[in-house]
Amino acid sequence: MPPDRAVPYSVLDLAPIVAGGTAAEAFRNTLDLARHAERWGYTRYWLAEHHNTPGIASSSPEIVIGHVASVTRWLRVGSGGVMLPNHSPLKVAESFRVLEALHPGRIDLGIGRAPGTDRLAALALRRSHEALSVDDFPSQLHDLLGFLGDDLEPEHPFRRVVAAPVGVPPPDLWMLGSSDYGGAVAAQLGLGFAFAHHINPGPAVETMLAYRAGFRPSHHRAAPHAILTLSVTCGQTDELAEELASSQDVAWVHLAAGRPIPLPSVEDARRYPWNAVEELQRRSIRQRRVIGSPATVQERIRRLVEATAADEVMLHTMVHDHAARVRSYELLAEAFGLERRV
Repeated sequence: MPPDRAVPYSVLDLAPIVAGGTAAEAFRNTLDLARHAERWGYTRYWLAEHHNTPGIASSSPEIVIGHVASVTRWLRVGSGGVMLPNHSPLKVAESFRVLEALHPGRIDLGIGRAPGTDRLAALALRRSHEALSVDDFPSQLHDLLGFLGDDLEPEHPFRRVVAAPVGVPPPDLWMLGSSDYGGAVAAQLGLGFAFAHHINPGPAVETMLAYRAGFRPSHHRAAPHAILTLSVTCGQTDELAEELASSQDVAWVHLAAGRPIPLPSVEDARRYPWNAVEELQRRSIRQRRVIGSPATVQERIRRLVEATAADEVMLHTMVHDHAARVRSYELLAEAFGLERRV
C-alpha cells in the first residue's frame, strides 16, 4: 500500500556511463528512462551537473533538458542542478529562458552552490584561483534572479543588460543543498528547496523542517515546497536489490579515493577485492542509500517522508544494467501508487 501521506515522486538522473558503455548510450538511456518515467506518473525529471568524472555523462544539464523535454509531453524537466559558481548568471538565465520558450511551463531551474567536481576541474571551469577562493554565491544568485525577473535595481552595473530572449517568464526556481545553507537561502528568498539526502543524510530532518518554518512567501512561490532526494535501488527481492547496488558500492569507493571509474557490472563488483578501509567506506556510504524490495524501500521512504515533512521525493538510481534501472523505477512507481499516463 502507498504511504499514509501521498507525495509526488520524481527522478534525478546523472546519465551514468557504465563499464563497457559510451556516453552516447548513456544519453539514449536517459531519453528512454524519461519516457518511461512520464508514462508511470513521475512528476519531474532533473539532470545533474558533474565534471571530470568518467562514470557520469551529465556535464551540461541545460542541453540534455531540452532533449528530454522534446521526447516527453507532461513531465517537468530541469536541472538538479546548475552549479552556479561555474557559470555566468547571465548565461544561465539566457539558457533557461530559451528552454522555457521552447517548452512553456515545464522547465525547472535547480541551482547549486557546490562545484560538482574536484578542485582542479573547478579551476578549469572558473579560470582563476581567485574565483575558487572567493565566495560570491549570494551576489551571483542575486544577479541570476535579477536577469530572470528583469528587475535588477537601477544602480546595478548590469541594469541595462537584458537576458535574451525577452518576454519569457522565468522557469520554476529551486535551491539545492546538502546542508542548512541551501535551506536558509531558499526560505529567505521564497524558493523551492531540494535536499540531497544521498550526499549528506545527517542534517536532512533539521534542515527541511527549518526551511519550512522560515519560509517567506515571494513572487516565486507562495508556500514552501521541499523535495527529499534519495539514492534508491529497488529490486524484486531484497537480495536482488543488494546485488544491483554492489556496482555503485565499487564506484563510490573509487570516487572517494580520487580515482573515479565508469559504473562496473555486478559481476565485476562481485569479484572486487575489498580491503579493510574500503569496506568501512562501503558501509558508511550504504547509510546514505535506500536498497531493497518494493516493500522494504517503501517503508524506509515512508519514515523519511514523515520525519522531514517532505512535499515530494526525488529518486536517484545508479545500476549497471539499464533494464534493471528502468525496472527499479517501475517497481517504485507501483509501490507508491503513481497514476499511470497513457
